[in-house]
Amino acid sequence: MHRITTLLAVAFCLADHAAAAELPVATYSIVAFDPVTGDLGVAVQSKFFGVGSVVPFARAGVGAVATQSWANVTYGPEGLRLLEQGKSPEETLKLLTDADESRDLRQVGIVDGKGRAASFTGTKCNAWAGHKVGQHYAAQGNILASEAVVKDMAAAFEKARAKPDSQLGDWLMAALAAAEAAGGDKRGRQSAALLVVRDKAGYGRASDRFIDLRVEDHKDPVEELARLLELHKKFYPTNHRLKPVRPAPPASK
Repeated sequence: MHRITTLLAVAFCLADHAAAAELPVATYSIVAFDPVTGDLGVAVQSKFFGVGSVVPFARAGVGAVATQSWANVTYGPEGLRLLEQGKSPEETLKLLTDADESRDLRQVGIVDGKGRAASFTGTKCNAWAGHKVGQHYAAQGNILASEAVVKDMAAAFEKARAKPDSQLGDWLMAALAAAEAAGGDKRGRQSAALLVVRDKAGYGRASDRFIDLRVEDHKDPVEELARLLELHKKFYPTNHRLKPVRPAPPASK
């Protein structure tokens, strides 16, 4: 009897995981690059449990990827691999989506280590769905209250990065806050994440995980994520104070 009970429990657990895999990651996100420091990052919010474990991918000096809607999580590591090979974000998106029979259900934003950005919204993503690409960033979302969510997210990012003594994490949080104020995910809110990578800025200088914060389940995940970012600044003041200066690219001949 105990063996039967255990087998049933495993079966139900697998069924739950399979059902979760069938849920669209209705999300708004932004991928971005800081040309001064070279930092790369992703910020995301969704009415989806633990969105930080699905959407954001980034590698210092290489790029950042946000994969969502009916998320294909292979887009993250594969996208970073293609960027590292020298492919542009546009080329990377084409290679990823051309190889994916379900591309019409996907949404993905990419920025590379040079600040080039691109975004893709499949024709079968649930409305409202769309994206905006600007200088050094791409903002995208699906199942949103309206197009204003993406537009306001982009505008807030551009405004925030003009503020003195601010950095990429602040700009990304400003974008999320504006998106939420514009209506956000029309199903509601649940989780959020902020990922910023910088070479050797992780614990013990052993990784590139400068900021890696997640709110898995909260009534106001964006507000909670902002609180965690301020706490991060207090715990790791040196990394926040001593920002690197990215070397200037070589002059073209």
